[in-house]
Amino acid sequence: MNIYMVAIFIFLISIITIEIMLFAYRTIKNPDRARIRKQLRKITFQQKNVDSADVAPDILRKKVFSDIKSLNDLLRHFTFANQFHKLLYQANAKYSVGFYIILSALLGLSAYLAVISLNYGFIIALPVALLFGISPFLYLRRMKKRRMAKFQKQLPEALNLVARSLRAGHAFSTGLKLAADEFEDPLGPEFEVTLDEINFGVAVPDALRKMTERVDCQDLNFFVVAVILQRETGGNLAQIIENTAAIIRERFAFYGKVKVLSAEGIMSMWVLMGLPFVVAGGLLLLSPDYMKLLIEETIGQIMIAYALIMMVLGYFFMRKMVEIKV
Repeated sequence: MNIYMVAIFIFLISIITIEIMLFAYRTIKNPDRARIRKQLRKITFQQKNVDSADVAPDILRKKVFSDIKSLNDLLRHFTFANQFHKLLYQANAKYSVGFYIILSALLGLSAYLAVISLNYGFIIALPVALLFGISPFLYLRRMKKRRMAKFQKQLPEALNLVARSLRAGHAFSTGLKLAADEFEDPLGPEFEVTLDEINFGVAVPDALRKMTERVDCQDLNFFVVAVILQRETGGNLAQIIENTAAIIRERFAFYGKVKVLSAEGIMSMWVLMGLPFVVAGGLLLLSPDYMKLLIEETIGQIMIAYALIMMVLGYFFMRKMVEIKV
């Protein structure tokens, strides 16, 4: 690798590091300052330039994919942006879709330049760049999974609280209010959003369906279907909710048993995934010349790239094998 590529790589890494440090400093110092200033500037501009008597105000809530206007307008034309926005909401991420897309591109480019600067070649650099590029998405999926698991764990107790409220003579919305005030994120805020929609005139079935769209939890679907059927056919709503909570609790306990039984398979998966890297690292330390041909020759680089791709595919296949749905 010539000196110019190394200089470009060092320059890009320096710029990225400085930008991340400045952004982190501004966020930690006052996380709402930039957002508030931007909203105030927008409101002031509209008041100065728009005649409210001639132009109807736009009161519809719109999704903001990025603070960069050009990138935000571009992402509006892609379907994956809406799906990614939903993933960010379910993961309770603090930043926008555009931020994670830019971060993914920077990580992939930095990894590619780093591998190229070490003279490993394009064949190895591309899979490494792809791995670093998708790392933000994998992190968000993991955060979403943790948050939805916590919601699932909170749900039975929340339903019992709603049922007790109904038995005490309160309305269904009052039971939702008690659950929203009693439980922390993620269940409390989600119930609060649903309650606000009901209070603003949205029908109860529609508000509950919207909650199932926001929250990726199968147990929540059971609760929503039970409530909607009760409103259409009648019956003891408190008893129905209590029975639903009992079923959810039994499913959760059974899922815990299945998870324990599949722990051996998960451990085997991680051992099989990590063993090649351990062996390769040991050979590099004990006999660097032995691995030199594999790393520097083109055929060796092709073999490494193929092995990495097959390991990634094997990871997803093994995850599906040990992931038992209850």
